[in-house]
Amino acid sequence: MSSGSRLPSTLVAGLGRLARPAPVEEAEKCEICGQGVAADHRHLLELGERRILCSCEPCIAMRSGMDNYCPVGTRFVWLDDFELPGELWAAFQLPIGLAFFFRSTGVDAVVALYPSPAGATESELHLESWEKLRERNPILDDLEADAEALVVNRMDDEPQYAIVPIDECYRLVGLIKSTWEGISGGSAIEDSVPKFFDYVRHKAGAP
Repeated sequence: MSSGSRLPSTLVAGLGRLARPAPVEEAEKCEICGQGVAADHRHLLELGERRILCSCEPCIAMRSGMDNYCPVGTRFVWLDDFELPGELWAAFQLPIGLAFFFRSTGVDAVVALYPSPAGATESELHLESWEKLRERNPILDDLEADAEALVVNRMDDEPQYAIVPIDECYRLVGLIKSTWEGISGGSAIEDSVPKFFDYVRHKAGAP
């Protein structure tokens, strides 16, 4: 895919982010120093409360490596050959077929995050199940703690898997929460999830 290509307008509307840099707008502010940032600015993760903070590059540079802050990841990796058989997925005991798995330094464990009417819900995983998944997929050894996540979509007939920055996970969960309907989520799930995975596929440069 050429470097000049853009996301379809439907994805831009659905996900609220452009694939190429945008001018600095007054409405977008660094939540640490208050300076203006571009619409596609990067984020810091405040580890204590797991808050995603809009940040300018100087604040990211100054706080990288500090105990309480972590720059979010930048990788988008589409995983065509990922192995997650049904029985192993069932062992995670998650109530929905959409989840994000990440290494949390706060609890010193691998955590699953999934959308719910209340927003992001976290669940610590059984170490044995995660180790079995890691053995099948060595790429998980490179998952950057706190900063990026494995995203799993098993809501469709053909599962989808990717590695994405952790702020993308919270953004999707927030979008789903804001439009949640009924018990199962309704159109919040049906509309947001396919758009998100189309966006991730594009960012990863996958066909």
